Amino acid sequence: MILKLNKAFSYSKIFVIGSGFLTLMLVWTFYNAYMPLILGGFIESRAIRGAIMGLDNLLAVLLIPIIGAWSDQVKTRIGKRLPFIIIGMPIAALFFILIPYGAAVSFWLLITIDIIFLLAMTLFRAPVIALMPDHTPTDKRSSANGVINFMGGIGSIIALFGLSLLYDWDRTYPFLAAGLLLLLTFILLFTTVDRNPPYGSSTAADLEETKVSHSFITDFRQLTKPEFKGPLLILLAIFVYFIGYAGVEALFTVYAVEYLNMKESAAGVTLGFFSLAFLLFAIPAGILGNKWGKLPLMRAGLMLQPIFFISIPLLPLLQSQFPALNEILLLQIILFSGGITWALVNVQAYPLVADLGGKDKIGFFTGLYYLFSMAAAIIAPSILGLMMDLFTHPALFYSSAISFVLAFYLLRKGSRHIS
Repeated sequence: MILKLNKAFSYSKIFVIGSGFLTLMLVWTFYNAYMPLILGGFIESRAIRGAIMGLDNLLAVLLIPIIGAWSDQVKTRIGKRLPFIIIGMPIAALFFILIPYGAAVSFWLLITIDIIFLLAMTLFRAPVIALMPDHTPTDKRSSANGVINFMGGIGSIIALFGLSLLYDWDRTYPFLAAGLLLLLTFILLFTTVDRNPPYGSSTAADLEETKVSHSFITDFRQLTKPEFKGPLLILLAIFVYFIGYAGVEALFTVYAVEYLNMKESAAGVTLGFFSLAFLLFAIPAGILGNKWGKLPLMRAGLMLQPIFFISIPLLPLLQSQFPALNEILLLQIILFSGGITWALVNVQAYPLVADLGGKDKIGFFTGLYYLFSMAAAIIAPSILGLMMDLFTHPALFYSSAISFVLAFYLLRKGSRHIS
């Protein structure tokens, strides 16, 4: 039986499954970069646009745990995951294609299309991610997860460097291309994945994202105990710096287009340098974390990140003094550098949190990590958008920098209670 199961595993199938995460990240990345600009045609307030952008994370917190557990229990002729994928992926693809057409008609049609799109994406997100452990033995899941996340990073790069260029030709083209890629991925998964995979025993409920709702009540209550003071401060640090990161991710294109007068496609490509640096330096950052320690590397990243973000609003002033300087090139260099420091912070964060309670509490702290980070992603765009409304566009980076400085203080204080 063991030999049979080992034969059923293959990395080629993991790459096929990874295509689902690739297109998932491709669509999300492009949506996060350009939806605020589309909303800007109807809404001037950056805070309100940010609140709408937080809707996808709110749906994720509320629905992904339920759908993940549901896909563990359902039994059909085509297995447990495919029913959700068959419904969610085509609907998400169709309504993603319709987003620019809805925007051309009316605000409320756009919002209706957007909500249906977000619900469809939420419907298949956990089942698609659960396909990897369904097809992978336990001893190979770490390496298989590396493949999945690498392909997700490629999806983000394609969105910002590829689809962004299509945006200039016609606003509908990148939405059409991404929607068709999502449909092709659906066909690939439908014809490739096993209906009854050999390792598929209640794996979706064990995924990190599906543990969030459980943590919200049971686990959060335990953090009020005195012995959890250190872990609580570290989790608060993660919550605070994720506000700074998620706010910039959602509103950078708004800053670039409305304040720097960049073309919309150039804004997306420029943001891509941040994602590219993170993709290139994620593995080296993990190696450095093993060698020098997770906490020292996180503190270094949290000290450097504000420097890069504060320097971004100063670029127009610098160019006014030195007209020969290429402001966009300098911005891309700064964002690439910021992506490296973000890798120092973010690559270490989850392993650090998972280690806080030892082997017996990995699931406990995993749920808390995703709870704090996703909660920050819900509120970040509206908070930093409000700062932009009140204090003009550069407040995006100043506010983000403050969040990283505060996170550095919380992390340093929390580390003293766990050492």
